Amino acid sequence: MKQMMIASTSTVHGSGYLSYLLETLTSFFKDADTILFIPYARPGGISHDEYTEKAKEAFIQIGKHVKGIHEFDNPKDALNQAKGIFVGGGNTFVLVNQLYKNDLISALQEVIRSGTPYLGTSAGSNICGLTINTTNDMPIVYPPSFKTLGMVPFNINPHYLDPDPTSKHMGETRETRIQEFHAYNTPPVVGLREGSWLEVNGDNIILKGEVDARIFEYNKSAYEVKTGTDLSRLK
Repeated sequence: MKQMMIASTSTVHGSGYLSYLLETLTSFFKDADTILFIPYARPGGISHDEYTEKAKEAFIQIGKHVKGIHEFDNPKDALNQAKGIFVGGGNTFVLVNQLYKNDLISALQEVIRSGTPYLGTSAGSNICGLTINTTNDMPIVYPPSFKTLGMVPFNINPHYLDPDPTSKHMGETRETRIQEFHAYNTPPVVGLREGSWLEVNGDNIILKGEVDARIFEYNKSAYEVKTGTDLSRLK
């Protein structure tokens, strides 16, 4: 049975890396002494080793060890043996490209479906949806496909931002971008604001955190849902 935390971000304004999630992660990863970290998204272009160190510093606070998947000779074996998985944020295109390069998409799907706890933040959340077509990232590399894990029956837009009526920015809003997506695609999109996440247990998908989410469905007006809402019906 799937056990997932699909979070908008790793860092809420004014807090440390993963600090707003650590209490929840203590119970979520209760059966995992070591977390397998996938650092492929490389925020700011940092190395896999540098990114893994950042994850280690966070998880040591709850008594968990972290090892990067790049440290293993066989990444598929590392996935199959993992007791818990964390895929961090960064550039979604870089992440997906590396997953395809290492032939890990289907392997990730299998271990998640078998019940290995999975935490994703930002880019690591984007890949949980049907495609990465609603990412905010620049396409700095070209992955073989935009199709990803499909662990939830919709797309995700992490770091969702509401229009600021006081801003002098004249470009497209996040909502406009998602409307553009729906001009060519029909899957729903969940706009996850900072500090919110989706809790997945089997087929149940519950919005968690202290803020609401914005839902976009094809040929419908966007609407708000409260934290605690069951999103399993979105398809």
